[in-house]
Amino acid sequence: MERVICLVMGYVFGLFQTAYFYGKAKGIDIRKYGSGNSGTTNALRVLGTKAGLIVLAGDCIKCILAICLTRVIFGASHPDSIYLLCMYSATGAILGHNFPFYMNFKGGKGIAATAGLVLSFHPYLIPMGVILFFGTFLTTHYVSLGSLLVYAGLMIEIVICGQMGVFTGMTQPLLNEMYVLTAFLTVMAYWKHRENIKRLLRGEERKTYLLKKNKVD
Repeated sequence: MERVICLVMGYVFGLFQTAYFYGKAKGIDIRKYGSGNSGTTNALRVLGTKAGLIVLAGDCIKCILAICLTRVIFGASHPDSIYLLCMYSATGAILGHNFPFYMNFKGGKGIAATAGLVLSFHPYLIPMGVILFFGTFLTTHYVSLGSLLVYAGLMIEIVICGQMGVFTGMTQPLLNEMYVLTAFLTVMAYWKHRENIKRLLRGEERKTYLLKKNKVD
């Protein structure tokens, strides 16, 4: 039951579509511009750097809040499985972001929400996540490539940390369940980026810049 509660709770948090609401405040439906995606990268390209940073923060924070609330509710009563429950909450938040029911299940790609997972799940995940994303983005200007590498790194790091005993108190069955959730999120991220992957392989992926105007389709 706790797993279902965390998943649903996370989904509710994920439903706050920062790009969509910010776009509406500016008089546009972000889904009708650029890539049609309700996420950070499209907001950055369509509405500028300030909008991109606001959307990034909003989508990141909603996952952080879901994980923090999970710790408040279940931290004392379920110390051995709290990391697993937090992963369920993060999964729910990313699903809510990607598939909001009130937008015909057309949201973002979940990367900014995943940043919230990386920042709030365990401190060990933060350095690698920051290095992989910003190192890739600042050298290639491909947001998609940085995002995909972050997920690959997250999957590997979660397993390594789990097997090393970083997630204190977790039994192997609980760890295995957490690995499955992380693998699900990774596969979903790669599926959501399938067109980006094709463009990367063809050398046709669009570059994104923070300090100069970006091209919009």
